[in-house]
Amino acid sequence: MKSEDNIREAARYLGYHGTQPDETVAAMIDECIAEVEAAAVPKSIHERFPLFFIGNDGFQVASLHLKSRSLQRNLAGCEEVFLFAATLGIAVDTLIRRTALMDSAKGAVMQAAAAAVIEAFCDGENEQLRRDAAAEGLFLRPRFSPGYGDLSLDCQRDFLNLLKAQKNIGLTVTDSGLMVPIKSVTAIIGISRENSACHLQGCEICPKTDCSFRR
Repeated sequence: MKSEDNIREAARYLGYHGTQPDETVAAMIDECIAEVEAAAVPKSIHERFPLFFIGNDGFQVASLHLKSRSLQRNLAGCEEVFLFAATLGIAVDTLIRRTALMDSAKGAVMQAAAAAVIEAFCDGENEQLRRDAAAEGLFLRPRFSPGYGDLSLDCQRDFLNLLKAQKNIGLTVTDSGLMVPIKSVTAIIGISRENSACHLQGCEICPKTDCSFRR
């Protein structure tokens, strides 16, 4: 049986806010999630780095320079971060393209299902990092991805190069800035000695309040 959370998240990506999909759509979501899970070869990588604040909205993580006021709020009080990347693998991209060519409606559902599956995978990996940090008496902030808030996507190439993501998990970025495989995630996760009340992540910190995918 598929996770209710995955089904609910996929429905959100399809634009269902406060309403439930009808039986036909719900069955298609369930079917697409099963197909994505069968095709996926999920992989992740993370590395731990010291964090240095520069000015009011700048950060240095190894050779990576970042600038974001939203990220500054997320990382306030942190001394280290995890750089994290995950992917479902290239077979899921192929599945989405093939499905869209055969049935555009199912192709849209397949996109949403894959988005839900990669987020669920990231949540599981994130939880293991949280447990490992807790064993050291440390606490993690919510993961914060390039493209959230005012953190530019322009950092993706340097981010992935720092993690050697292409070698380690087969994840790269095109000249236009798109990650390949497409169903992939990069994120910064703050590490703090403080059990901060900071809990905002994803849609909750993004200023684009009119986004159709917003929670």
